[in-house]
Amino acid sequence: MLVASPDEFPRVGTQQYGRNGMLALNDREIVLTFDDGPLPPYTDSVLQTLATECIKATFFLVGRQATANPDLARRIVKEGHTVGTHSQNHPLTFDQMAQPRAEAEINDGIASVTAALGDPRHLTPYFRIPGLLRLRPIEDYLAARRIAVWSVDFDADDWKNIDAAEVVKRAVERIEQKKRGVLLLHDVQPATALALPLLLQELKTRGYRIVHVVPSAAPPPRLPRVAAPPQPPRYAWPRTIPPAEQQRRAPRYSRDFSPGPPPGPDPRRGVIVYR
Repeated sequence: MLVASPDEFPRVGTQQYGRNGMLALNDREIVLTFDDGPLPPYTDSVLQTLATECIKATFFLVGRQATANPDLARRIVKEGHTVGTHSQNHPLTFDQMAQPRAEAEINDGIASVTAALGDPRHLTPYFRIPGLLRLRPIEDYLAARRIAVWSVDFDADDWKNIDAAEVVKRAVERIEQKKRGVLLLHDVQPATALALPLLLQELKTRGYRIVHVVPSAAPPPRLPRVAAPPQPPRYAWPRTIPPAEQQRRAPRYSRDFSPGPPPGPDPRRGVIVYR
């Protein structure tokens, strides 16, 4: 476990913050982070893999996704993972927004995730800007609120239309170049859910260990029981396609990749497609 308070590490990730964004990791230590969830069945699959491997990660939740899936958001906390936020609606225009609107996205996301969890003490003061589209006034606003801004050290391009084998390949290649750091993945992607067991096994074989990052050494409080909020309206992001179209539009897997049977798609949702 690594303690990374916002005071000590206000900005994390060398991709955007250079050496100033380096966490205090040793060689072959990796921090797993997941963006954009929670969304069944893919977040469920990711959590099951992490539980099987006894690994803890950091999840940056989108506010409206947490509102739509509060039980899944609470499961992330119950299983001991760190929860940060990733805005309310995941707009890919943070670097173009007027300051009041950007602040509203941040604050609404925090409020929605907090409501889903039922206790503000379970929410970590970590924030990742959608698309990593940083803007100095936004970073200063977050710093004034003692909220750390998280970038990345490497990503696996799992948000692109690539299969699970390619996700593993790109992640491992980029990790091997730096040997330590923060890896960005997306728990709303079917390819990521399929790739994660293979990626963790490959990293273990190469001598890497996964480090859990927390903001404080103090143990978190017990998660209270709360009533589930009413079902929210459907949103355009992320949208899904009907099961009948899955075979035509789902990514194909390479011949040498045989991960076993994939997690069954939720017939009510289908496969995620981003606009």
